[in-house]
Amino acid sequence: MSLSPPQIPGQLWAVAAITGSGAFMAMLDSTIANLALEAIRSDLAAALPLVQWVATGYLIALAVSLPLTGWLGRRFGYDRLWKGCVLGFVLASIICALAQTVTQLILARCLQGVAGGVMVPAGQAVLASAAKRRQLGRLMGMVGFAIALGPALGPAFGGILIDTASWRWLFLINVPVGAAALIGAARLVPPGKRSSEARVDLRGLILIGLGLPLLLYGAAEIGSSDISMLSVATLVLGVGLTSVFVFHAVRTADPLIDIALLLRPGFAASVATAGLTGAAMYGGLLLLPIYLQRSLGQTPTEAGLMLMAMGLGSACILPAAGALTDRYAPRGISLSGGGLLVLATIPFVSSEPFALPAIVLVLVIRGAGLALAQMPAITAAYGEVDQTRTADAATLINIAQRLGGALGAIAMVAALEQFSVSAPGTSYQVAFGALIIISFGALLAATRIAASHQRGKR
Repeated sequence: MSLSPPQIPGQLWAVAAITGSGAFMAMLDSTIANLALEAIRSDLAAALPLVQWVATGYLIALAVSLPLTGWLGRRFGYDRLWKGCVLGFVLASIICALAQTVTQLILARCLQGVAGGVMVPAGQAVLASAAKRRQLGRLMGMVGFAIALGPALGPAFGGILIDTASWRWLFLINVPVGAAALIGAARLVPPGKRSSEARVDLRGLILIGLGLPLLLYGAAEIGSSDISMLSVATLVLGVGLTSVFVFHAVRTADPLIDIALLLRPGFAASVATAGLTGAAMYGGLLLLPIYLQRSLGQTPTEAGLMLMAMGLGSACILPAAGALTDRYAPRGISLSGGGLLVLATIPFVSSEPFALPAIVLVLVIRGAGLALAQMPAITAAYGEVDQTRTADAATLINIAQRLGGALGAIAMVAALEQFSVSAPGTSYQVAFGALIIISFGALLAATRIAASHQRGKR
């Protein structure tokens, strides 16, 4: 029998809603841009392997900026850091809307990603440091609900904007959301601790700051059929620098990120589940709009409405998932989500498109599976650490999600590009088959999540 979880005061719910709005913008721009890839490619006369960097470059920038979160939060306070990142994200969105070439758009998206990469874990750190462990499931459910509204409402609204106006308006919608978040944060977000003595691990920052983008760039180039000495060397160098960073972080007294947290089996399993569900989410969000528009002949608006079903599946299940996670254990909830995710991806492997109502139902189930698999895993990860390690936990969780998302998107482009020439009739089957493998990996990782609530183990 489970104990009733503690009540949550109204101000804490408000903080969850405000910090969730920042995560909503970051998620909105990662999903809505995928829907616009075809429109951007046509408008700016660019090839898909280049245009996909509008999506992948954003995810890489998210991952690259994440390691600085801990130091910046300790130095300036997580409340100030979060507010500054929201402002930076809004300004970068305006630059995206004004871009005249694909290169300009990619660079602006990278600026967006840098701000968003710090904004999301900073908001989570604010929330996790203010809440009790058995309040986190419901609070993360609130944040997850805000995040899920991105793929739920964004694609449909974005498809209408693309068909009736321009893809540039997709980025301008961040302006009112960001302004409202900043106004609410000024009164409700509690001040964080600041330390002028906090020092940055420069060696670690250089290693991970170079290693992650080189690793992902090399993987993306190889995935898009550009297998050359340069792309292979870039990948190898990126893997090498990232490996050296891990070795350095384990040995140094004051690392940029506390990698030693990954030695805790429960925490590592939770992070792995979050990373693999991130790959399944972003890989699907890149693949599905292309599949719906190219294979089924749908317009951006129609494809957006179809993806809205997946977002609604996540949004509707998250509040209940948060309450169940607080009352019971995260592992069982995450396992059920992983199973649904696998089952809801299998139908797309069929060579024959199935009826639209069936597609909508499957997408709703897939969205619910993503939410049920990922949110309890993130809650379990925070439960494995004490509050002094909350920032490091948030950074590692978000790095796993962003790396997983970028590699998932790269895998989908690789499957489409490699098989569209040699076996054009099977390229989508191969891509969806890869999504099934990723989803099954998330299911396996969830089996290792802690079987009961943790109390901030040291």
